[in-house]
Amino acid sequence: MRALVCEQYGPPSSLKLMELPDPVAGPDEAVVAIRAAGINFPDLLIIENLYQVSIPTPFIPGSEFAGEVLSVGINVTDVKPGDLVMGGSFVGCFAEQIAVKASSLKPIPTGLSLQQAAAFSVTYRTAYHALVTIGELTAGDWVVVLGAAGGVGTASVDIATRLGAKVIAVASSDERLRVCAELGAVAGINYTTENLKDRIKEITGSGADLIIDPVGGSYAEASFRAIAWGGRFVVVGFADGEIPKIALNLPLLKGGIIKGFEIRTVAEHLPQEVAQGDAKLDAMTQEGLSPHISKVFSLDEAKDALEFIATRQSTGKVLICP
Repeated sequence: MRALVCEQYGPPSSLKLMELPDPVAGPDEAVVAIRAAGINFPDLLIIENLYQVSIPTPFIPGSEFAGEVLSVGINVTDVKPGDLVMGGSFVGCFAEQIAVKASSLKPIPTGLSLQQAAAFSVTYRTAYHALVTIGELTAGDWVVVLGAAGGVGTASVDIATRLGAKVIAVASSDERLRVCAELGAVAGINYTTENLKDRIKEITGSGADLIIDPVGGSYAEASFRAIAWGGRFVVVGFADGEIPKIALNLPLLKGGIIKGFEIRTVAEHLPQEVAQGDAKLDAMTQEGLSPHISKVFSLDEAKDALEFIATRQSTGKVLICP
């Protein structure tokens, strides 16, 4: 099989497309032919060894996929060759095939294509649980989404709107804000030309009830200064590359609540809530919920696909389709 390999840490240009032996299913595993793999911002951090978990080289990056089961191990009874499935693995997905625990696979929900399934799990589960499980969203809330045109951002705008929130999208261009408006955002703020704190206050009147921040950097504090009393600020990630430092007198004065979200630890500590949320997401796909896909690249173009993400050219999700 062909696979994109990280032999040494570095930018996307340092990756190599290589021919590797086809994987073989272990007793509890399934081998899946990958038809589409979603790119997520942490994939870029992992190949540069900037993520909070370090992966020893060499490895194949990529963390989510959808495809067709080719073979299964002797202990596997839940899936069989020919099944169309979606799944995730911390690394290993930017390849033509992958061997994973069969228990980690799930059928593609009704309403999603293979490409949509590959773009769904990481961003939509992150968005849902950041908004609901951690952010305690309720209908009518003013929700500010930073980095609203990215993968987690577009998913957050989509889900929050469907759950009855009033969403303010924050992005770097009017074009990117138009994408968010199509997903249901009632207002948009271009942070390159507008004062973020002032505009949030102008739009909401009393401030934001919930802020979702997958970006970090200087706009975290600016948005927090516009939070309503008792509002929630959910830290999702640091796509900007800078981890912000918010002075603690701000949550003291505003009664603001800063909460952290990371899907692995939330699933570990709140398994029942995560299972309930995942079931809700499955139901929502049957009502039309589906990811916004920005662009599709072939495996030969995989380095370009990662660079497309790194240079902030995407809106929504970007896929690699072997």
